[in-house]
Amino acid sequence: MTSIPTPSVPAPDVLRCAYMDIVVSDLAASREFYVDILGLVVTEENENEIYLRTLEEFIHHNVVLRKGPVPAIASFAYRVRTPEDVDRAEAFYQELGCRTERRADGFSKGIGDSVRVEDPLGFPYEFFYDVEHVERLAWHYELYGAGALVRLDHFNQVTPNVPVARKYMEDLGFRVTEDIQDEAGVTYAAWMRRKPTVHDTAMTGGDGPRMHHIAFATHEKHNILYICDKLGALRKSDLIERGPGRHGVSNAFYLYLRDPDGHRVEIYTQDYYTGDPDNPVVTWDVHDNQRRDWWGNPVVPSWYTDASLVLDLDGNPQQVVKREETSELEATIGADGFSYTRKGDTDHGFKLGHQL
Repeated sequence: MTSIPTPSVPAPDVLRCAYMDIVVSDLAASREFYVDILGLVVTEENENEIYLRTLEEFIHHNVVLRKGPVPAIASFAYRVRTPEDVDRAEAFYQELGCRTERRADGFSKGIGDSVRVEDPLGFPYEFFYDVEHVERLAWHYELYGAGALVRLDHFNQVTPNVPVARKYMEDLGFRVTEDIQDEAGVTYAAWMRRKPTVHDTAMTGGDGPRMHHIAFATHEKHNILYICDKLGALRKSDLIERGPGRHGVSNAFYLYLRDPDGHRVEIYTQDYYTGDPDNPVVTWDVHDNQRRDWWGNPVVPSWYTDASLVLDLDGNPQQVVKREETSELEATIGADGFSYTRKGDTDHGFKLGHQL
């Protein structure tokens, strides 16, 4: 795919990433991971589905766990500003020639009128406004554990052509906050936001469409360290894939885990405000080994290669297309790769630009 046309109709006004619909093979094992270990709150559940939310959320859920034959992602769901923006989302994607499906009563409990689409990159997106409100537990400190997950922060998607994905997301109203490039102009990843944080989603270059991770926010770094201690005490430290550490990109403190089906979950805290209209874009050199970990720790290869399948609207896995350009793994730790910590006395490996 070399380009995606810009629709003539207005894009929906997206507020934020809101929930992910995750298909799992063993509901009990997934419940142990997301509820017993990570502490997400069960809004409701039955023999086939579990609806979970973070402690500060007031909509029905941030995660749906559904039992299914193939572990995969059924939807990346975004809340929009008004009911009319659901109409705009449907028209936007129909003009792009994408398959759409609309349900007045929603695709999951607690969500009203919604449209799901197979977007031009092959991802299942959902847009909704109407929700069932539930109690926000922000004041129930008796429920807060030491590793409390307080918000859904972002998604991360794997796609073969990041510049095409970036332009399409900008047409959808997203703004770029950071990216990774090389001297030849190859783009390896881009971070994009609607809410005033570093991102609601990121496009990572690789074989796709696939889901790289879903991320939940904590208030402090010590919350993440507690999760590491808890996993060690439970003899489940093998669930830790990477971290804890500090990102260069986003400046956030992080931990990456793998759930029982291999779906990747990031625990994330302390990125920065991006809401001003002239917020500068940060561009990182792909060879700067502090871009992914500010302390310079190496990234495990699985973090670059592994990701979750995504589904079409019929529930079938989308075909994975190989990335033709050099991967970030090849560029930095492959046979011909290199990295640096200090490229020069005054060059820190990243530069600031201005979002136009």
